[in-house]
Amino acid sequence: MRHLVAFPILALAVILQSAIVSRISLLSGYADLVLIIVIAWALQERVETAWHWAVLAGSMYAFVTGLPWAIPLAGFLVAVLIARGLQKRIWQAPLIAMFTVTFLASLFSHLLSYTVINIIGASMPFGDAFSLVTLPSILLNLLLAIPIFWLMRDLAQWVAPVEEED
Repeated sequence: MRHLVAFPILALAVILQSAIVSRISLLSGYADLVLIIVIAWALQERVETAWHWAVLAGSMYAFVTGLPWAIPLAGFLVAVLIARGLQKRIWQAPLIAMFTVTFLASLFSHLLSYTVINIIGASMPFGDAFSLVTLPSILLNLLLAIPIFWLMRDLAQWVAPVEEED
């Protein structure tokens, strides 16, 4: 039952992303709520389902974007990979890990999307895409990182409570 919490959380996040968050832009960039939620979930200590969340989020996100389905999936899987790698190294500073993973995963996701969009045929100069879309998106993602991290920490404590030792 605890593992099923991913479906409503991620479905709500995808709906909020497509209906509200994508309308709040800075220059031409917007925050990626679903990516931030997956990163925050992957950075929680007792969470064992981060990979499942990444696959589910990538699948759901692929339905609402115009990108090939493998691009969002790859972005979420790389985000969880980076988060799991940093969680073991920076376990005493989770907010630093959250900022680092958010920055790196957002950058990777945008570069991957830019590459695919250019291969498909819609060209945009890299400098414009980086300064007008990627950097503002990263800034908005970093602004959302702290509240989402604490919400996911509370959810993780509710889903997987710490067992008391006698």
